[in-house]
Amino acid sequence: MNPDNSVLRALLNPRSLAVFGASGDPAKFGGRVMHFLLKHGYRGRIVPVHPSAKEVLGIPAVAQLSAAGEPVDVCLLALPAAHLAQALEDCGRSGARGAVVITADFAETGPEGAARQQVLVDIARRHGLRIIGPNCLGYINPHLNLALTSSVALATEPMPRGDIGLACQSGSLMASLISHAQDCGAGFSVAATVGNQADIGLCDLMEYFIEDAATRAICLYVEGLKDGARFLELARRARAAGKPVLAVKAGRSTAGERLTQSHTASLAGSYAVWAAACRDHAVILLDDPEALIYCADFLVRFGAPARSTVAVISPSGGTVAVTGDRVSTAGLVLAEPGAETRAALSAMLPPGRLINPLDVGGLPRSSGLDSALTAYELLAKDPAVGAILIAVATTPQLEDKVRQWGRAAIAGGKPTALLLTPGTLVDGARRALREIRCPYTNRLDDALRVLRAAVDYGAALRDPPPPAAPSPRAAGVCRMADGLPEGRLTEPETKALLREAGIRTTEDLLAPTPDAAVEQARRIGFPVVLKGVCRQLVHKSEAGAVRLGISDEAALREAWQQIVRGLEAHLPGATLEGCVVQPMLSDGIELIVGCRWDEQFGPVVVVGSGGVLVEILDDVQMAVAPVSVAHAGRLIAALRIAPVLAGARGRRPADIEALADAVARLSELAAALGPRLAELDINPLLVRESGHGVIALDGRATLTGKTL
Repeated sequence: MNPDNSVLRALLNPRSLAVFGASGDPAKFGGRVMHFLLKHGYRGRIVPVHPSAKEVLGIPAVAQLSAAGEPVDVCLLALPAAHLAQALEDCGRSGARGAVVITADFAETGPEGAARQQVLVDIARRHGLRIIGPNCLGYINPHLNLALTSSVALATEPMPRGDIGLACQSGSLMASLISHAQDCGAGFSVAATVGNQADIGLCDLMEYFIEDAATRAICLYVEGLKDGARFLELARRARAAGKPVLAVKAGRSTAGERLTQSHTASLAGSYAVWAAACRDHAVILLDDPEALIYCADFLVRFGAPARSTVAVISPSGGTVAVTGDRVSTAGLVLAEPGAETRAALSAMLPPGRLINPLDVGGLPRSSGLDSALTAYELLAKDPAVGAILIAVATTPQLEDKVRQWGRAAIAGGKPTALLLTPGTLVDGARRALREIRCPYTNRLDDALRVLRAAVDYGAALRDPPPPAAPSPRAAGVCRMADGLPEGRLTEPETKALLREAGIRTTEDLLAPTPDAAVEQARRIGFPVVLKGVCRQLVHKSEAGAVRLGISDEAALREAWQQIVRGLEAHLPGATLEGCVVQPMLSDGIELIVGCRWDEQFGPVVVVGSGGVLVEILDDVQMAVAPVSVAHAGRLIAALRIAPVLAGARGRRPADIEALADAVARLSELAAALGPRLAELDINPLLVRESGHGVIALDGRATLTGKTL
């Protein structure tokens, strides 16, 4: 175990604790904490710290913790901000191992608050203790009956005990999820808030949960990560440990994140990178906090489906029809049961009923209960069925059917989402399912989220991205970059970098004059393309600096003058370094392949539909670099243009293998240069028919002086 985690383990599993700001008044933060400690039956030693009281709620109090004798494992500080530094000094002198700081008004308020927060961090480091917070709501450890929080959610009993580890950057959201878990029968090993992450952050809790035997699934509410690379490494460890990680990320908009230098920077906004990183590391990204609990509880009970196929059962024809439609529109695949299953079900049902989705309503009352169970068991045993959705509607023997379905699901282990659509009518069924720890949902949207999360997790486990080995080309790429200027590179400079990485490009020679351009065009052969080279120019087409299909020398000289006039109008005072002449190529499909440096996750590679409409089409896939050729192939297969590349409507298939190789090579270039390469576009990359490779027709890049 990480030595730091041994301290965190003591902090989250304390044998003794102190409450600064302890009070008998439940209207105060410290008062609620004391009441909850007693209410839920924490059995460890409690030391109330109060400047004048001799006891709090019958427990002897001290004015200073250093006078309490034996050190405590953790201190909770519920004090005004002005008193925190002194209290934390007292914690350190007493030998406490950690502190939970509920008090707000620190870094979240601006530079002055950040300076006050740093004072707390300095005190903690000087004494060797760890801090959760400030500006947090504490944590609960139900296995110790410990509620070290002031949240009013803990006024309700019982505390939800279970297998889910929750790390949350919002105190009130943690409280809501505790209440939600109480309602649906799920539970926590530990649920903790991290507040401002002045010391202990989300990744620290994630690592704790990976190593914690009581935790079987990890849930995260994330507003911002301190270390993206560490997060991804922990995600790999969690997958190896068989512990699913589920996350809700706030801040999905990338409006304030986009750079304007390249298409790649615009396409690969911060949330898009986050989503790609999660997908490739088997982290299930959700859009609803409550779904964290539903989905985690489902995966804890059943694990991931072995196949990405779903069977639907309902005792209502209307419900089964609607549910079947929604399963398909949610991107899930209806299973096709085998012949033996179909024959057995057909023998039980009225003629003409579909097998999937399956209506088990309207059967004789004498056999309806047994038939409903048998139908479920037949589908559950079918290897073609990955998971089952039972949409419960009003039906005779409703509670008995739900109870037996739940028991069969738990006993058989087939991932089964039980959806209880009626309201209070099925409260008895809900109680029965909670008693046997069988997950359920009350809304179809939630049931579909659960199934989609489980299917996606199973698919990620079956198809993990292989680790990419360091490229032997990395050293050459780095040497070439050393000889290039910082800032925007010209197209010839960018293409030289690409060729060093092993990506084929047009051979561009810079022509300083129209006469030189004519000579180059004669050598290449008409028709040609003429492009202006100007280091200040970002998008050449917007300035009219790209001229296509030039058929003779006169047209070439006129195109040169058009480029000069266009540049003067678009960027007055800009310097035209010359023009490049290229062969006019059009025998292929245009894609964009690019990379950029993401401040959170590092190098990112992008592939998508290319050309001038790239941002409008928004057909793009991305991954944290480097990627293998196989991984690049999966990205390409996920594009909407993939059927065209594969040869749709009689087209000859494109060279997808060469495209995947180019994506992988560019990802290696991005990983080799790290933050030195802010961004790079190949747009377009011409993908020719199978066996004829790819060629970069245009490229631009930006280098910085940054290093890791």
